[in-house]
Amino acid sequence: MNDPSRVFVSGPFEAFREGFLHSLLKWGYTPDSAANQLHLMAHLSRWLAGEGLDVHSFRANDLQRYFQFRRHAGYTHCVSMKAMLSMLTYLRAQGIALAAANGVSRGPVDFAIDQYRDYLVHERGLAQLTIHNYINAVRPFLVSELSRDGDKINWELLNAARVTAFVVARTPSQSRSLASTTVTALRSFLGYLYIEGLIKQQLTAAVPRVAGWRLAALPKTLQPREVKALLEACDRRTRMGLRDFAILTILVRLGLRASEVASLRLDDIDWHAGTILIRGKGNQIEPLPLPQDVGGALVAYLRRARPATAADRSVFVRIRAPHRALSGIGVSGIVVAAARRAGLGDIRAHLLRHTLASQLLRAGSPLPEIGQLLRHRHISTTVVYAKVHRDALRSIARPWMGGAA
Repeated sequence: MNDPSRVFVSGPFEAFREGFLHSLLKWGYTPDSAANQLHLMAHLSRWLAGEGLDVHSFRANDLQRYFQFRRHAGYTHCVSMKAMLSMLTYLRAQGIALAAANGVSRGPVDFAIDQYRDYLVHERGLAQLTIHNYINAVRPFLVSELSRDGDKINWELLNAARVTAFVVARTPSQSRSLASTTVTALRSFLGYLYIEGLIKQQLTAAVPRVAGWRLAALPKTLQPREVKALLEACDRRTRMGLRDFAILTILVRLGLRASEVASLRLDDIDWHAGTILIRGKGNQIEPLPLPQDVGGALVAYLRRARPATAADRSVFVRIRAPHRALSGIGVSGIVVAAARRAGLGDIRAHLLRHTLASQLLRAGSPLPEIGQLLRHRHISTTVVYAKVHRDALRSIARPWMGGAA
C-alpha cells in the first residue's frame, strides 16, 4: 500500500502538499488513494516547472496540454479532468483557480447566459439539470438571431418575426421532446428579458407551439413483482447496497423526483414526528409522512453505510471518496443500474413516480389526494393517471355502435 507521507512534491505545488493531503484524508480518501492523488500533484507540479509556469499563470488550456503529455508518456490512469477534480477543488479553496484559456474571451452571449442562469437559480429555483437544458436551448438563439455590436447585444432588434423564424427553422430536425424543451426555454428566456426591461414588448406569444396530443399515450408503470425485483437487486450486505436500497425505497413509496432525493438533508428528517421535508420544484418545501419501511431503510443506511467524512449534511453521498452529495443524475443512475441488474431494462427514476400514482389509483385513492402526495400544482397533471384504471374506465364507456369488435 502506498504511504502518502512518503510522496515528495517539488515545484509550484510544493507549498500545497500538506494542506492537500489533510483535505484528502478529511474527505474520506484511503491512504492509498491519497498517495495516488499526491503522485498526480507531484507529476503536474514537475511539468509546470518544466514549462516555466506557476500556479498563477496556469491556464485551462495548459491543463489539456498536460493531459496530452501524460498520455504520450505512457500513463493510462489520471488522464482526464475527472481525476483532477479533488486537486482543483482544494486549490480553488486556497484562492488558486484556473485562468481562462489563452486567446479565449467571454463575449456578450456568455455574459447574457450568465445573467439568465442567475435568474433561473435565484428567482425560479429550477433544478440544475433543467437549467442546463434551458441554457443549451437558448444559446443557439442568442448566437444566430441576435446581432451584436462590439461587446453588447442589440436587444432592440429582437422582434416576433425573429423568434418565430428561429423556432420554425430549428425544431423540425429535433425530436418532439427536444423541440418542447426548445420552445419552453425560449418562452422562459423571453419572459426574463421582458421582466428585466431588456425588451419593451412581451414576445412569449410569438413562440409557436409544438404539435402534439395531450394524454395520447398510457403512462408506463411497473408491476408489483418488478418493483420487488428492483429492490432485491440491491445487495444490502454492502454499504453501496444499503444506500441504493434506501434511495429506491424512497422513490417507490413516496414518489419523489430524483432531484428531490438528492436535495434531502439530515435536518429534513423529523424522527419524533415521523415526517420528512421535501424540497420540490420552485423552492417549494413540504412535509410528507415518513412510512415505517422508508424510515427503516434510512436508519440502516445512516448507521451502517453513510461515510462519517461526508462533505456536508446531505443524506445521500458518494460511497467512494470524496464523499460529496449525490446529484439528481446520480440518483437516476442508481435506478438505471438496479433495473439492469434486475433484468428490467432501462428504467428511469420518474417511472417509479408514475408507478406509485397508478398503484394508489387502483387502491381507490382519489386523484386530488394523489396530486397532493406528488405535489402537483394542477389537477390536470394528475389526470393522466386516470387512464391506467381500465376497470373504472370500462364502467363509464359507452357501447360501441358497431357491436362486438
